[in-house]
Amino acid sequence: MPACVIHGPGDLRVEERAAPTPGPGEVLVAVRYGGICGSDLHYWRHGGVGDFRLREPLVPGHEVVGAASSGPLAGAAVAVHPATPCGVCPECADGRRQVCRDTRYLGSAARTPHVQGGFAAEIAVPADQVRPLPQGLPLRRAVLAEPLSVALHAVRRAGAVSGRRVLVTGAGPIGSLVVAAAKAAGAAHVTVTDLLPAALGYARAAGADVVVRADDPADPGWPSETDPAVDVAVEASGTAAGLECCLRLVRRGGVVVQLGMLPPGKSPFPGNLLVSREIELRGAFRFDTEFDDALRLLAAEPAFDALVSAVVPVREAESAFTLAADRSRSCKVLLDFGG
Repeated sequence: MPACVIHGPGDLRVEERAAPTPGPGEVLVAVRYGGICGSDLHYWRHGGVGDFRLREPLVPGHEVVGAASSGPLAGAAVAVHPATPCGVCPECADGRRQVCRDTRYLGSAARTPHVQGGFAAEIAVPADQVRPLPQGLPLRRAVLAEPLSVALHAVRRAGAVSGRRVLVTGAGPIGSLVVAAAKAAGAAHVTVTDLLPAALGYARAAGADVVVRADDPADPGWPSETDPAVDVAVEASGTAAGLECCLRLVRRGGVVVQLGMLPPGKSPFPGNLLVSREIELRGAFRFDTEFDDALRLLAAEPAFDALVSAVVPVREAESAFTLAADRSRSCKVLLDFGG
């Protein structure tokens, strides 16, 4: 079967690998679509994401949908929840399985041996990670369930957003989905910043009320720094500049959620603002039960289709990764495994 394998920075290959045999408690899934995520791009371009570095060849991919080939759901269209928490660590016991200290996550180099991912024609996964798709939800839209879950979790980390004004820095696929998640949670007004007009267009399609060029301080869409109208800010660009923007524009006593993975090492930020304005800075990492909520939301809202910008055959994986890395031309790029 074909599988995408990253051997190091810039070294992506489509290789033939033996199809897996499901073990006890596992289900075989024939993958149809795989969404290329920012972390997949980091592994390909830089050999790592954040503090997670490649130490061996890795099959990337954690946004996958297809058909169950075994088990009680055999023949059904399914999505795969990519996380396998340990269930016994203090974090799991505290109901925070998304930060489990011993989790396994598809396509991740966070542990060695790495957890091989979903960019293969067939994968074997624990049965309790396989979800049947809600009626009427097409596979092509369902592949957004994983990144939408990330966005839903970030919005929940912010607390109540109903009736609030929200700022999102970064209009990539995750940032655009944060817009949709915030709107679904009742946000009254969402402003999005980014450097690229194309990315801002996707954010607008996701429901943003105002989009702002991050490199244009004269843009009238900017909230006022002296009298901020922003109650909650979600930093989705993964840059120190984005975090500084959030801290400067959120109101006194407001909440900033750091969602984007910052570069490895130290990142400067105006920490005194946390003190003088009593701003709450919270991290958001992955998700847990939000996956099922994401599937329901996707089934109810066809407008999400606008965020899928291209579908590329798996044999052309390198061109798909190149396209996904060019945010001036794409939002969410899917690999098509056929079948």
